[in-house]
Amino acid sequence: MLTALTPLEIQLEGKKLQNWKIKNDKWIERKYMFKDYMQGIQFVSAIGQIAEKNQHHPFINVQYKAVIVSLSSWAAKGVTALDIDLAVEFEKAYEQVNHTISSIR
Repeated sequence: MLTALTPLEIQLEGKKLQNWKIKNDKWIERKYMFKDYMQGIQFVSAIGQIAEKNQHHPFINVQYKAVIVSLSSWAAKGVTALDIDLAVEFEKAYEQVNHTISSIR
C-alpha cells in the first residue's frame, strides 16, 4: 500500500525534480515545452510506456507545443514515493526525446 508523503517530504524529495511544482500538497506537476507538436506526442508515448510498466498513470494534457504532466496517487490521497520516482523517469524521457530529435535534425 502506498503512503502519501507529508508536505515536507514532498519538498525534500522534490529537490530531485527541477521545474516540478507542488499543487495543494496532493499533486506534483510539470509543464514540458517542445519544438513542435509531434515532439510532444513522442514524449507522451515515451512516458505512457513508463507509466504502463509501473501501473501508475499520470494526467497528461497536450497543448500544441506544451505537455503538462500531473502525478498523484489516488489510493494514498496524495503524492507518494512512486510519483517522485516516475517524475524522475519522465525527466530522463524528456532528455532522451530532446536528444533524439536534435540528432535527427
